[in-house]
Amino acid sequence: MISKISATQMSCTDDYENNILKAIQLIKKAKEDDSNVVLLQELFERKYFCQIEDYDRFSYAEEYENSKTLETFERVAKEYNVVLPISFFEKKGNCFFNSLCVIDNHGRRLGLYRKTHIPTGQCYEEKFYFSPGDTGFKVFSTEFGKIGIGICWDQWFLETGRILALKGADFIFFPTAIGTEPVLKTDTSAHWRNAMIGQSALNIIPVCCSNRIGREDDISSSMTFYGQSFLTSEEGNVLKSCSSDKEEVITCSFDVEKIREKRMTWGIFRDRRTEMYSDILKRDASEEIK
Repeated sequence: MISKISATQMSCTDDYENNILKAIQLIKKAKEDDSNVVLLQELFERKYFCQIEDYDRFSYAEEYENSKTLETFERVAKEYNVVLPISFFEKKGNCFFNSLCVIDNHGRRLGLYRKTHIPTGQCYEEKFYFSPGDTGFKVFSTEFGKIGIGICWDQWFLETGRILALKGADFIFFPTAIGTEPVLKTDTSAHWRNAMIGQSALNIIPVCCSNRIGREDDISSSMTFYGQSFLTSEEGNVLKSCSSDKEEVITCSFDVEKIREKRMTWGIFRDRRTEMYSDILKRDASEEIK
């Protein structure tokens, strides 16, 4: 089975309708390259609203069952015969989540993943808006392979990729929103990319990452997102990469059966020693060196 996977990146404004139309145009462009699965970036419906804490912004959230965004992309997925992992701000009862719904190429919702790891920090005030995800890591079966999902901050935790691999993922998708670091005062783009390359190489699984671009000014802050969306091979080699400031679509082909065979023949999962890993469940597993 040959699957064609696309990563995208775009700038966002406060105009919801314009952002949705722009995302649809990227999907259309990917389809012109015969793509089967198209990844859009994290929270693409609007500017990255988590730069500051603002109670009015909870009004952006939608219920999974009644989401205008998901209904729109159900139609788009069916029209273009593509699988769409769609990031959105979800309201469930009294809680709010940074969520993603996988919509198959027939326009059907395959299910929901809620971001597991929620960051906090200047310009990344996600703990104010989102509860930690309660779905566990999810893998979704599609006609083009099994899709594992992690959202942005999830990518920094090695457990994310390994659990998705153990659950049978053929690909790992990371929609992200990351850029300038006002506190760290450093360019994190290489570190960010290397974290996902490691997820790919250690689990022998291709990774698809989509990040946003552009400067976004808020009431009391400003961020510039550095793009550089990319696709890796199952060995962690970067196959294609986007720029830091242009709206783009990149697409790569993958032989799913051959990658599954390679994953099996390497013996990484055969040689795992789960009885030796209990320390990973401890907050502090350090011991006195004797």
